[in-house]
Amino acid sequence: MNVQKVMILRVPATVLLQKCGMKHFPPPPKYENIEFPERPKLRIMEKAPQLPPNVKAPKMQKKLRLMRGPETVHNFLQHKQYGIMALGGGRLKSGHFEMMRLTIGRKIDTDRMFAVWRVDSPWQPVTKKGQGQRMGGGKGAIDHYVTPIKAGRIILELGGKCEYIEVKDFLEDIAMKLPFKAMAVSQEMLDEMKAKEQWEEENNQNPYTMKYIIQNNMGGCNRWLSPYDYKFLGKYL
Repeated sequence: MNVQKVMILRVPATVLLQKCGMKHFPPPPKYENIEFPERPKLRIMEKAPQLPPNVKAPKMQKKLRLMRGPETVHNFLQHKQYGIMALGGGRLKSGHFEMMRLTIGRKIDTDRMFAVWRVDSPWQPVTKKGQGQRMGGGKGAIDHYVTPIKAGRIILELGGKCEYIEVKDFLEDIAMKLPFKAMAVSQEMLDEMKAKEQWEEENNQNPYTMKYIIQNNMGGCNRWLSPYDYKFLGKYL
């Protein structure tokens, strides 16, 4: 009886994986050092400043200098997350404060988000005379109060355990409804804007800057420049 030997070769099984369509997502950010305030929502802003009963509300001039030039104090994000920044000067009325407060209150999730004001309540009086009155007769009565804003001022801040893509839409919607140019910003955007401005200033190859033109009176520009052009070098109106 012939016995045939059969050799069995064991070939390791190969696993085929489809690589097409596979994506690598970075891990979500950690929100460990975030401190929430006592109130997650924006507080109600008063329409007029509260004065003692024996004090008459004072009237004031326009003081346009309160809206001209850049903001030098409140131009950064305290919580290092997101907010709305003014790109030009203007005034905020009580209706604008209510619009921002109601929109933020409807959109944010108070369990993991919060919002804080970075501007004061309306304090500057604006006078107005009744319709049909003649010229003269002194300054009119106080009609309403406003808050003057400079370019670069942070209007409000929003933070918490959220990403910028979650809050970008309604922050931009609020910025479009303000009476001056504004934009929704994040801390990364502010850092990029500051770095870009510094890089452009250091690598500028054009010697004819606005400062050089004004100092050398090129084209006789000193005849029509205003004192604010000398101060802000044409950057702000």
